[in-house]
Amino acid sequence: MIPARGGSKGVRRKNVRAVAGKPLVVWTIEQALRARPRLDVLVSTDDEEIAQIAREAGADVPFIRPAALARDETPTEPVVRHAIAARTQQGRRPDAVMLLQATSPVRFPGTLDRAVAEFEASGVDSLVGVVPQPPFLWLSGEVPFAAYDPAHRPRRQELDASGYVYRETGSLYLTRTGIYELGGHRVGGHAGLFIMDEREGLDVDTELDLLIAGHQLEWLGDALVGKDPEL
Repeated sequence: MIPARGGSKGVRRKNVRAVAGKPLVVWTIEQALRARPRLDVLVSTDDEEIAQIAREAGADVPFIRPAALARDETPTEPVVRHAIAARTQQGRRPDAVMLLQATSPVRFPGTLDRAVAEFEASGVDSLVGVVPQPPFLWLSGEVPFAAYDPAHRPRRQELDASGYVYRETGSLYLTRTGIYELGGHRVGGHAGLFIMDEREGLDVDTELDLLIAGHQLEWLGDALVGKDPEL
């Protein structure tokens, strides 16, 4: 499921803005359509222009989302539950929902396939996309303090997997349908981490993010045709 609201505050109508030659939402739709095993790709939107773009890109848009579920303050979970209910009424209740944010358009080939495989193999109830971050973080307050021991600061090259912290990207969540139906959140029950490449961690919230996303997607296209050996 790809939620794509017509309104946005940081970047006006960002879901239809051209990024590296395509509307932003189309990047995520095309990635989902290429996934194997094949996904049922549904776009939930309140906006007729986005709906038309999504249909032309190959996604299913079985409804226009009610305005009550498209406000600035609307959480994502009731939007997902609305889509689940629509599919269930069609006799097509999903076993799980892969929530893909259109505002995180940079995903490598095979990332979605790997997520499904890890979800099925692990037996978790929800899988949350994260990117690794060095642990050199500080928490603000009247007396700021470090989230690591400054007296024993490790060198970055000495860090192993257990030495990193992990930042939620907002790009990808994979959750059993029952978690949502019981009133839960996208990360519920027994949760697991789905570790993505740090270059997949971009979230478009400003004009600068939009520009960076364009460069990243152009680079990714070059990598796929062999112009960049670093992918």
